[in-house]
Amino acid sequence: MAKQNVAEQFVDILVRAGVKRLYGVVGDSLNPVVDAVRRNAALDWVHVRHEETAAFAAGAEAQITGRLTACAGSSGPGNLHLINGLYDAHRSMAPVIALASHIPSSEIGLGYFQETHPDQLFRECSHYSELISSPKQMPRLLQTAIQHAVGQSGVSVVALPGDIAGEPAPEKAAETALVTSRPSVRPGDTELDKLVDMIDQAEKVTLFCGSGTAGAHAEVMEFAGKIKSPVGHALRGKEWIQYDNPYDVGMSGLLGYGAAYEATHECDLLILLGTDFPYNAFLPDDVKIVQVDVRPEHLGRRSKLDLAVWGDVRETLRCLTPRVRTKDDRRFLDKMLKKHADALEGVVKAYTRKVDKHVPIHPEYVASVLDELAADDAVFTVDTGMCNVWAARYISPNGRRRVIGSFSHGSMANALPMAIGAQFTDRSRQVVSMSGDGGFSMLMGDFLTLVQYDLPVKVVLFNNSSLGMVELEMLVAGLPSYGTANRNPDFAAVARACGAHGVRVEKPKDLAGALKDAFRHKGPALVDVVTDPNALSIPPKISAEMVTGFALSASKIVLDGGVGRMLQMARSNLRNVPRL
Repeated sequence: MAKQNVAEQFVDILVRAGVKRLYGVVGDSLNPVVDAVRRNAALDWVHVRHEETAAFAAGAEAQITGRLTACAGSSGPGNLHLINGLYDAHRSMAPVIALASHIPSSEIGLGYFQETHPDQLFRECSHYSELISSPKQMPRLLQTAIQHAVGQSGVSVVALPGDIAGEPAPEKAAETALVTSRPSVRPGDTELDKLVDMIDQAEKVTLFCGSGTAGAHAEVMEFAGKIKSPVGHALRGKEWIQYDNPYDVGMSGLLGYGAAYEATHECDLLILLGTDFPYNAFLPDDVKIVQVDVRPEHLGRRSKLDLAVWGDVRETLRCLTPRVRTKDDRRFLDKMLKKHADALEGVVKAYTRKVDKHVPIHPEYVASVLDELAADDAVFTVDTGMCNVWAARYISPNGRRRVIGSFSHGSMANALPMAIGAQFTDRSRQVVSMSGDGGFSMLMGDFLTLVQYDLPVKVVLFNNSSLGMVELEMLVAGLPSYGTANRNPDFAAVARACGAHGVRVEKPKDLAGALKDAFRHKGPALVDVVTDPNALSIPPKISAEMVTGFALSASKIVLDGGVGRMLQMARSNLRNVPRL
């Protein structure tokens, strides 16, 4: 039997760690690893057109599956292209292992062609970034990188010179057991006792939930019901906590809606559950605050805490709920529910008034129709910018749908690459890329990846021929828009030229039919919807600071606009609320 080389050993360890695909672009220093993948039936090479796409796709697959994923870039410029997608994966706490192949080991430090220092370059966007300088390092170093990525939920980077990848692997390398999942973490009894006392003494408690409530919907609902608490959420908490929620008061932040702001400011005790909500201007500074998070470095970095609780939300609530006293007074909860419903009633007209006849098409209308027609278990990938607004307002979570985007890193061009990673996890599941024309055109080359692998991703393109969010930032700052206009092609024609289904929609009456046809199509499809660039209405008191960077103002006013089916749920929650 032929002796393994380092590249083959590298691939075998990835397979043992549960990695199914390696996203990347081939290149000379990567060749030994790519060839090892070719000869290993358990791992697929996914050839994308840009390494940034590879990293975004790997991060999306990790978020959908919860498993370790992998991407790769060749020496110098190749692996440098990974960095933006890796930043996003790291800030989204997605376990990703990145292979940065390197120049010949004998040339490192001598200014060789394409020389960079990837072990240093990637340190800020990873938990672990190291260089393999000897075959004897490889097994333990890769295993250590995997433990960091999985154990700390983020990125690890391994720099591997191409010549070392081709060398014989060390004899009898130990097959160390690999950690491939994280444990549950519960707080200590001392913290639980303090939290029970604080809850029992408070008359008005509000819960504010983030992505850390994933898998804890039932526990949050039971807890909120026992203490009669309104439940608000951040954007990354929406998909996990908003559905089937009789205590829902909406979302806080610039894209927010409803009574979440009031509920977090008018309570006696605010409990932050699994959220690293970065916009502290929307958090109160005159109420008691408790934060529960499995990442101790998140505790207290956004607001002053009265109690920090280290533990994951699900286990913490399982320990906490039986110990707190049941509250019978629901006046605060009912008041917030009414405020929430009233707030939604007031803004929903923004998109219902003659919207089905408005040309150019209101993007709110597009998102609303998309929400109605998409599958109950669809995965939506969302471009940064105005698509974030439409997804936040109109895509209805139900416990089976997923909505992922660059919500922490805020990168353009993320939706299409993320859709690639999401679709590879399950070809039969509907995946919809909500793309802006600016983001789509930035990495448009990877639409060809959909065609090459016949991935049935449906790209719904919100085409307003502008960088809408940047234009908004300029507007509220009192600046004329400059450099924000896009001269776009007929994207549907481009899609057809690539070999995919493509249709352009310019009239509202054609929208539903176009979306239905795209969803019925078995392969990749693009629906190019020409939308109104002036669709977003802005409250008169909004400040430039609120829009720039998505916060930094203490004002409670957020962007105006409709809220789709959320109004129906708010009305339903009001049925048993007495008149106040």
